[in-house]
Amino acid sequence: MENINGIILIDKPYDWTSMDVCSKLRGILHERRIGHSGTLDPMATGLLVVFVGKATKAVEFAEADKKRYKAGIVLGISTDTQDTTGQLLEKKEHSVTQEQFDAALEHFRGEIDQVPPMYSAIKIDGQRLYKMARAGKEIERPARRITIHGLQRISPLENSETMLDVCCSKGTYIRALCADIGDKLSCGAAMSYLRRTEAGAFSVNDAHTLEEVAAIAAEGRVDEIILPVHSLFSAMDKFVCAPWQERKVRNGCTFEADCPEGDYTVFSQVGDFLMLGRFENGEMRSVKNFF
Repeated sequence: MENINGIILIDKPYDWTSMDVCSKLRGILHERRIGHSGTLDPMATGLLVVFVGKATKAVEFAEADKKRYKAGIVLGISTDTQDTTGQLLEKKEHSVTQEQFDAALEHFRGEIDQVPPMYSAIKIDGQRLYKMARAGKEIERPARRITIHGLQRISPLENSETMLDVCCSKGTYIRALCADIGDKLSCGAAMSYLRRTEAGAFSVNDAHTLEEVAAIAAEGRVDEIILPVHSLFSAMDKFVCAPWQERKVRNGCTFEADCPEGDYTVFSQVGDFLMLGRFENGEMRSVKNFF
């Protein structure tokens, strides 16, 4: 199999870690350089953006993208993991109405502070929180500023359960959001389901299962599902270099250009993606090279 460089959209299965997916793809694609953006918990399914070969250079830029999820929430229970896979800590009878639930959501739209869950991979004083949680420890965690761009109930509230559509910024924990909604309603809540539907410009509708990727790879057709790395930056303007400008890029130099200031995807005249560039003060410089 030839060297593969690009992005594959994977529909992550239930009960797999994001790293499990990468490990499986290393075997399928016979490529060591594989990474992903936006970790999904094992109980979550849906869109995992996977970077292969030289495209792994772009992972850091994908992390900042908006994400969108469908999430199930159950009112009246609290667990140690803030989802229904965890140990039940408390169960409360409640009489929350659909109107009260919808009103509570208003408090979580826009910029909010969120305390990350103990069961998370965040490091505090050099230790992963989830390792401390498994050891029965709970420590104070600083709240982090996140943005909830969109939050809507998308199914009736029946038997204490409903579904949410959430569009959010980097660093948002949907489990913590569900628990916080439960606290706002004074009854507790836990996440019962999670599926990522969008990440940046990518949609789960265009994703492939691992079984599909394995079958396609066996037929030697991987190039049919590999997206170019520059598709990650599809919202940016495109700049096509003159030959003399391309030489500057390949030699690690800035070059003069005639364009508005801002960020660009920079291509050669034959269509090679050279770099993510930034034009300011009359010069185009590299933010990250991809040649």
